[in-house]
Amino acid sequence: MDSFHLQNPVVAGTESSSSAASDLRYTPVSDGSDEEAIQPSSKRPPIRSLKLQTNFETPGSAVEGADPDRISDDDPDNGDHLAEGIHGKPDGPGRSTQYTIAEEAQVVRKFDRKLVPFLALLYLLSFLDRSNIGNARIAGLTHDLKLSSSQYEWLLTAFYITYILFEWMTLMYRLVPAHIYISLCVCGWGLAASFQSLATSFGVLVVLRALLGIAEAAFGPGVPFYLSLFYRREELAFRNGLFISAAPLASSFASSVAWLIVQLSSNGPIAPWRTLFLVEGFPSVIVAVFAWILIPDSPGTARFLTSRQRIVAQQRLDGSRTDYHESRQRRLDWNEVKKALSDPKTYITAFMFFSCNVAFSSMPVFLPTIIKDMGYSPILSQALSAPPYLVAFAIVLVTAYLSDRNHSRSPYLIFHAAISSIAYLAIAATGSFHPRLSQTAHILIRYLCVFPAVSGFFSAITLIITWTMDNRVAKEGKGASVAILNIIGQCGPLLGTRLYPESDGPWYVRGMAICSFFMSLVLGFAVLLRILLSRENRGRARNGERHIEMDWVDGWEESQGLMGSDGRGRLEMTPREWFTFIL
Repeated sequence: MDSFHLQNPVVAGTESSSSAASDLRYTPVSDGSDEEAIQPSSKRPPIRSLKLQTNFETPGSAVEGADPDRISDDDPDNGDHLAEGIHGKPDGPGRSTQYTIAEEAQVVRKFDRKLVPFLALLYLLSFLDRSNIGNARIAGLTHDLKLSSSQYEWLLTAFYITYILFEWMTLMYRLVPAHIYISLCVCGWGLAASFQSLATSFGVLVVLRALLGIAEAAFGPGVPFYLSLFYRREELAFRNGLFISAAPLASSFASSVAWLIVQLSSNGPIAPWRTLFLVEGFPSVIVAVFAWILIPDSPGTARFLTSRQRIVAQQRLDGSRTDYHESRQRRLDWNEVKKALSDPKTYITAFMFFSCNVAFSSMPVFLPTIIKDMGYSPILSQALSAPPYLVAFAIVLVTAYLSDRNHSRSPYLIFHAAISSIAYLAIAATGSFHPRLSQTAHILIRYLCVFPAVSGFFSAITLIITWTMDNRVAKEGKGASVAILNIIGQCGPLLGTRLYPESDGPWYVRGMAICSFFMSLVLGFAVLLRILLSRENRGRARNGERHIEMDWVDGWEESQGLMGSDGRGRLEMTPREWFTFIL
């Protein structure tokens, strides 16, 4: 069998050098044995040698911004230099579009400044509207509506029941233009959150919480997929971290705003908890208008990019073999779906997500009550709820950055799960042995331990979602894995929202101990998954360090200059290393 190799071209003269800069692509080299047509049904077609062609005389192939004098054929690293400095793909027979690394970096920076912060703002608003019921509780909600502890727990549970049942609505990202779909979601949860201020009974409020769950289920879980339309696979982790870190920021924001609202409206004509729901809910309705204008449906429709940058934004993903092939393939690969559904690692990750969600769903809605039961006033409890989430926001970003930089997930996940579990256990132990401690000591210990507990589960959630996206090659596999992750994982809040009944106050030993147990399960599942992935990596390494992956694709756009053809389609033959699982 032939092997793949790259040959540096032997080009003489300045004209050849300039053409090398202007058009770079790989083409198969015929050695006389490749005259037979490649059959589309063949699973392992003949592999051809490759040579590097640099002297294509095709119109429109000049690289904008590239300096031909900068690339010399006398440069011993000419091939590598070209590969690193110029990117692109053929638009069709006889035409090509290319771009420089500087152009690509400029496009990515614009997405980082214009797209990700706005999506994070939307998630902040959604998490704010989801969790501010905890602040409303100590602002008079349960007293005015005469809600029992059990009814309050059902208000929390109703949200997650519909949130789980309507996870399938993330499929609408593929059917409805993103600017329309996201705008409708934002407006929907904004109206549901605002109408909570008009509730006069438990029944009305539980219906509104259920509607809020539907609107938010349609938005949040699909955002990682939406971001994959704009970023390469290796760029997604930190952007997902930026998006998810809006959750602790929202919790901090909710506590700070709640303190201010309660202060200003305590003697007003409207009950403070009603003002709270209205002031924190209605901004989402206003922002939905901006979402309609600012959210792009695809890289090619982003208004904040120039026409040239839109082309680069599309080409940089189209030129990526994996991302482009997966995004343009129309048929669903059911084999990848079955593979994901039958893979034990899928369920290990899902139960890890379930365990983390027990703590993730309970602390944001119960923390103001927990702090109030430490002996603080309702207003001061609102204020003291903010600092732990501000610290968690910073730690999530640092953790995501370091995890991306070091291409590693499990060490950070194990560390945060362990710290969070220990912190919860310390809070539970302090409650159990409080007679032996002074009032100042047990209040200080319980409050300070909230910081690592909150930072731990927020960071763990970020890493679990990212780790799930990392270790699936095909989009179908990613989709099936994420679906299982959410279906199983989002059942965690059904337990988490019932951990802190009033009868367990003011110490809540049982709830804290259960959260500690489930965070220790996160640690155990992370260790198990790391062992399994390491074993598979070693097994693949023993089978050979380099393999050729060949996929049947349709259309000229996907050829990328690395194709053989039988007249009905094109076969992509890219020499690459085995897919390595991220640990």
